[in-house]
Amino acid sequence: MTDLETRAAATRAGALRRAAPALAGYVAVRALGLLALFLWSAARDKSAYTLLTARWDALWYVRVAELGYGYEVRLANGDVHSNLAFFPLLPWLERLVAAVSPLSYADGGFLVSLVSSLAAAWGIFAVADHVYGRRAGVCAVLLWAVLPVGIVQSMAYSESLFTALAAWSLYAVLTGRWVTAGTLALFAGLTRPVGLAVVAALWVAAISSFARDGRPVEADAPDTPPGSGAPAGPGLVTRRLLGMILAPLGTAGYVLWVGHHTGKGPLGYLDVQAGWRNGFDGGWAFARFVADKFTSFPAALAGVGLIIGVASVVWLYVTGVRQRQPLPLLVYTGVVTTLALCASSYFGSKPRLLLPAFPLLLPLALALAGARTRRSAAVLGGVAVACAVYGAFWLNGSGPL
Repeated sequence: MTDLETRAAATRAGALRRAAPALAGYVAVRALGLLALFLWSAARDKSAYTLLTARWDALWYVRVAELGYGYEVRLANGDVHSNLAFFPLLPWLERLVAAVSPLSYADGGFLVSLVSSLAAAWGIFAVADHVYGRRAGVCAVLLWAVLPVGIVQSMAYSESLFTALAAWSLYAVLTGRWVTAGTLALFAGLTRPVGLAVVAALWVAAISSFARDGRPVEADAPDTPPGSGAPAGPGLVTRRLLGMILAPLGTAGYVLWVGHHTGKGPLGYLDVQAGWRNGFDGGWAFARFVADKFTSFPAALAGVGLIIGVASVVWLYVTGVRQRQPLPLLVYTGVVTTLALCASSYFGSKPRLLLPAFPLLLPLALALAGARTRRSAAVLGGVAVACAVYGAFWLNGSGPL
């Protein structure tokens, strides 16, 4: 190995050691959640593994991996559910795993989810550690692990894969690695439509860097943070521009391909989503859904819970603004949250659509990081047990449609 390779390997090893407590805690929480799911499912004579790999969206991803695009279901009310609604990176990886191993496509999806969830946890730690320090990084990862819908992180869904790509892309933006950030944003854009949030974060950060005092940010050192004010050479300008060019290619490429495939032009993907009754209405449909809860009891209690939940999300975002989170994080979180809450999609899916919005957890992570270790551990431990039980109950019931 060259000296450069040796230093890079040592840096990666040091980063892994620094993240080890967060990753160990994450594995413990997710293992608890899976144990609760398997015990609950066994008591109900159900297969926990089937719930994780072969229900709802997981079936659609497997079908894409196995048969490609073109499959659709026509419902009695005239709606058309097409598998073109599902972005291709997860099925591509499922197909790759099946091609190089004896695992099935569904097994491949589960494996990709498990690996991606660990990568996501590490990426969340890296971002929080960079902004607020190691202790806050550990707390942020554990908070992400104990979310009530955290069981989705272990399902053959695309949330974990997308969060991993988004978190590491944001970390690359924060540390001035523009080409890496753009490449990861490209892959995030091939994973979910909300990949636009990563693109927006990168573009805003890059434009802000260009605009600051009429000169780009950091020098050639790759770990100099954006906004440091250090002069930039032409090489850095080129890398930043290349990152900006790469970032939207994933989302734009797939959306344009769908439009060409359906013969409906650049907006063809919107027609595909409309067949699923998905669209952006500014939150009007969601507001009506919440309002309808107050027409009866005990449904009104659910309405109150939904209002509290939305208010909590808004409060966390506003708190992040007040705490002066880095601009890329605020832009990313704002786009993810807006798309999740203001879309006319199935309302039961909104909690999992918010899973990638991990910067919302940073104010809570800061609070826990400032508390005594025993108190933080007790709070997180209690929430972990409660959410493990809830996840098992939820997945054996309505689940993350």
